[in-house]
Amino acid sequence: MEITPEIKDRLEKLQQKYEAMGQDMSSYLDGLLYADYLTYWDYIHLDTLLSLQTPKTPFPDEEIFIMYHQITELYFKLVLHECEQLAEHQNLDASFFCTRLKRMINYFEALTQSFGIMVEGMEKEQFLQFRMSLLPASGFQSGQYRMIEIYATDFINLVAKDQREVLRNELVEKQFEQIYWKFGATELSTGKQTLTLKQFEKKYAEGFISLANKVKQSNLWQCYLQLIAKEIDLTEAENLLRRFDVLVNVNWPLVHYKSAVRYLNREPEEIKATGGTNWQKYLPPRFQKRIFYPALWSELETEEWGKTWVNEVLHSSK
Repeated sequence: MEITPEIKDRLEKLQQKYEAMGQDMSSYLDGLLYADYLTYWDYIHLDTLLSLQTPKTPFPDEEIFIMYHQITELYFKLVLHECEQLAEHQNLDASFFCTRLKRMINYFEALTQSFGIMVEGMEKEQFLQFRMSLLPASGFQSGQYRMIEIYATDFINLVAKDQREVLRNELVEKQFEQIYWKFGATELSTGKQTLTLKQFEKKYAEGFISLANKVKQSNLWQCYLQLIAKEIDLTEAENLLRRFDVLVNVNWPLVHYKSAVRYLNREPEEIKATGGTNWQKYLPPRFQKRIFYPALWSELETEEWGKTWVNEVLHSSK
């Protein structure tokens, strides 16, 4: 077989590459010679992926519940992949910032639009039965989601709203004691921490605090502030941050709220969520007033935060 100029050129470049690394190119060519062809199923570990659904009960809809949550965590990983790139970028510009933010927005839009799989995709009676086998586990315990929040904003904005001004100048460790989601995992009857929360903090608290300290100067808001000194027009970046804020802090909690209303709202009393989380107060955005970028919203917009969406969800659920 004739060695074409194109092949010769590539071989020379490979030789230069491996010489620069102090490696023998011929050994790598032997590896290429004997290597098997790559297949789709091996590349994405398909057999392993499809084996990761292990229902705890015989109810068929539990498998839907498991798979959707696994899909959600993969989307969260995609968002974190973009957050990490922004936080680690050395010469950030508006183009790079907006491109990554658009990706994150696309991921969360896909999540909120697909949540009907959960809201409409399971039989209520099946869910109410198999959920009892999941105690005390809860979607509340998604560590990746909490990491997205930490990457998104200054940590003080994740503190319970009535403690933000008091703790504004405190260390992250002190602020973490009053982080908003701790109050969403309290027993409805006693106000004590649930086992769900205790397990969650035992596994993740140290890592959350470490990440919050690490990205103090490189979270999404700080990245935006860095751009102010470099860029003349940041209108697109501001609009994207506002869209991301609404998606994560209004739309995403509300699709969960809609699901909770469907599955847990039963007369004459509301059913506890899996793990005993206080979903009635924890999920509605108008109660939490959790806003990543308060400087980008007007006083009226802040005051009305989530109110319109809550009313729409309550109306559509009746």
